[in-house]
Amino acid sequence: MTKDKNNYDQLDAWIDAHFSEQVEFLTELVKVPTDTPPGNNAPHAERTAKLLEHYGMNAKKIPIPANIVKEAGLESITNLIVRREYSDGPTIALNAHGDVVPPGEGWNFDPYGAQIVDGVMYGRATAVSKCDFSTYTFAVRALESLQLKLQGNIELHFTYDEEFGGELGPGWLLSHKLTKPDLMIAAGFSYQVITAHNGCLQLEVTVHGQMAHAAIPDSGVDALQGALPIMRKLYEQNSLYQNITSEVEGITHPYLNIGKIDAGTNTNVIPGKVVFKLDRRMIPEEDPVAVEESLRELITQSVADYNKTLDPKKQIRVDIKRILLARSMRPLDGNKPLVQAIQKHAKDVLHEEIPALGTPLYTDVRLYTEHGIPGVIYGAGPRTVLESHAKRADERLVLSDLKAATKIVARTLLDLLAK
Repeated sequence: MTKDKNNYDQLDAWIDAHFSEQVEFLTELVKVPTDTPPGNNAPHAERTAKLLEHYGMNAKKIPIPANIVKEAGLESITNLIVRREYSDGPTIALNAHGDVVPPGEGWNFDPYGAQIVDGVMYGRATAVSKCDFSTYTFAVRALESLQLKLQGNIELHFTYDEEFGGELGPGWLLSHKLTKPDLMIAAGFSYQVITAHNGCLQLEVTVHGQMAHAAIPDSGVDALQGALPIMRKLYEQNSLYQNITSEVEGITHPYLNIGKIDAGTNTNVIPGKVVFKLDRRMIPEEDPVAVEESLRELITQSVADYNKTLDPKKQIRVDIKRILLARSMRPLDGNKPLVQAIQKHAKDVLHEEIPALGTPLYTDVRLYTEHGIPGVIYGAGPRTVLESHAKRADERLVLSDLKAATKIVARTLLDLLAK
């Protein structure tokens, strides 16, 4: 026990001594934009690989074919795998994604400035999840600084398709058998271990009418007017979802929102087409196939009800297209060593117990668990998504959380791999 504690102390001391270097590494990552859309993410992967070379880490670049990336609605993706091979034993993957939503409006800081004020770094992806490129890289470096004989291997998976579902990120690596880890940790926050998360279904609904001059509206079919009862039914259904509860701590009930609407061509024109996109979050107990079928049926029935009293020439029609299906993450039994180690070391480093629970978010981790790879979500960040300002203006990371998470991950890797 004394020897183990000494190793933990050495890990902590190494991370303390190299923390300014770690912060500079993160700064360089934040400064390279990865707005998705448009999703031109290959330059960030190139920059990351170049920075890793300084630490003696060779990143294998895995470019996704341009035609496939374009079909997915993105511009470029190059995923990275850094393999640290020590000996026979389990392989632990550490995954973080570099793609992010565009910064949007309302920032008080340069979204790509990585400005530090009072121990807090501001910038897009400081909290989700370029911070964990830094967490995992420096946790591995700290572990290797001990020069111990390790039983097993580590892989860093730095991927660029989380915002669009992950199929061209971790999904590509796994489906093309470029990796097969035994355990994995994915980017998260410092004050909880996430073992389950919601799924997400996104549909694009196109309501077709007939465009007409606003001066003679009866000559057209108002698609927006036809879309309103459909959206009303969807929001009524959203209220009913509150009656469905999950048994997973941290997850409440399913919910739905309409996040984007495109309609019409000008103020003086009757809109002939309306396109809206909806997002349906699914609790782990739900069947995604049944959820999609029920939504399609609800939309189709709403259209039929609307058209009942109309002249056939004045009726609307609708197309429904799935744009994303991210299944929920369910905990696998094999994740217990990860959960126990992270909780043990979080108590020592943060001086508090951290819970293991679920989250209403959806992440790339479900792609690993779908391949039978037990995993958890843990990394650098605050207690809640709201505190991080993720996907909002002035996203931020408290640097003391970054240091603490790096120590906890390094200690966890030591527990799992030390002979």
